[in-house]
Amino acid sequence: MARNNRTPALPEAEPSLDRFKYEVADELGLLDKIKREGWENMTTREVGKVGGHMVRKMIQMAEESLVDENSPQTPETSPDLK
Repeated sequence: MARNNRTPALPEAEPSLDRFKYEVADELGLLDKIKREGWENMTTREVGKVGGHMVRKMIQMAEESLVDENSPQTPETSPDLK
C-alpha cells in the first residue's frame, strides 16, 4: 500500500525540490519518458533511481556546505574575537 506523506520539512522548498527532481531525471535520461507518460506510469525502479540519485546529490551538497563552513579562515577573513 502506497504512503503519500511527502510533506517537505520546509514547505517553501517544494518548488525547488520539484525542479531538482526533474533535473535529476534529465541527467538519468528519464525526462522524455516522464513527459510522455507521467510519473504515475514510471516503474518503481525508475522512480527509485531518481529518488536515490537525489538523495546522493543532496548529501554531497550538504557535505560540501559543511566543508565550506569549517574551512580554516585566513586572518583577513577571520572575524575578530574580542
